[in-house]
Amino acid sequence: MIKAKTDVNDLQRKILDLKKKQNTALLVHNYQIPQIQDIGDFLGDSLGLAKTSRQLKVKAIILCGVKFMAETVKILSPDKKILLPVREAGCPLADMIEPDELMKLKSKHPDAWVVSYVNTSAEIKALSDVCCTSANAITVVRNVPVKKIIFVPDRNLGEWVKMNVPQKEIILWDGFCIVHEYFSLKDLEGARKIHPDAELIVHPECRKEILEGADSVLSTSGILKRAKESSAKKFIIGTEEGIIHRLKKDNPQKEFYSLGNAKICINMKKITLEDVYASLKEQKYNIELNVDMMNKARVALERMVKYV
Repeated sequence: MIKAKTDVNDLQRKILDLKKKQNTALLVHNYQIPQIQDIGDFLGDSLGLAKTSRQLKVKAIILCGVKFMAETVKILSPDKKILLPVREAGCPLADMIEPDELMKLKSKHPDAWVVSYVNTSAEIKALSDVCCTSANAITVVRNVPVKKIIFVPDRNLGEWVKMNVPQKEIILWDGFCIVHEYFSLKDLEGARKIHPDAELIVHPECRKEILEGADSVLSTSGILKRAKESSAKKFIIGTEEGIIHRLKKDNPQKEFYSLGNAKICINMKKITLEDVYASLKEQKYNIELNVDMMNKARVALERMVKYV
């Protein structure tokens, strides 16, 4: 555990020096702890990290996020070494659907396209026709060349897509994000009462009644963009609390509050500065995937990155 600020600064400098020597980039998700966000070469959401990874002229990438993100980057950049600092940093949502379950669903609906949220394992991506993120899910579903869609695994994001693309038949899997699922109407009503002049923005992984009660429903990148462009001075944010740090840095003249009690993803918070330093020094933990599976998954991901 790092306690003193000087220790934090010293370790950050060591990481920056070592990654430069090793020609390694540090990609950081918006939900990571502030000390890691502050030293990232690129800070963003799943789509941003995936797209950036392909453009980097480096030998290796340290992905500060969770396992499915590191797998996604490996699939899109197979010639680079991809390191995940904490092997156990997983995603419960991604684990809510297994390949055999998706195969059964596909056999029931052979005329449907599988649209899988990027929050899935490499195996699920390999069985999908196209992937999506919360930023482009509506655009992806609207543009696939069939009417029937199997949408996995997040039912809340799927409901948001259904609300916005009513002309498509969308079959939902019953998965959910354990962070966003627990924002409640009580949270929403309480926040409106405490901050009546605030703009309320929520992530589409929240439940339907939360989406319907918000001023805007946006991905993490969308939240960041909206906060900069809006004339509002106060914001209530319904997503993982890690994004608040970046929002305050980007908009020091504005105020940001979490919707209800701050919701924390324990998996996103597993990575520490010490873990990042150890990952660089010891080259761990290397993401390795079956080549055939990567090739199949890449088709779905390549289709995804065409849609901004």
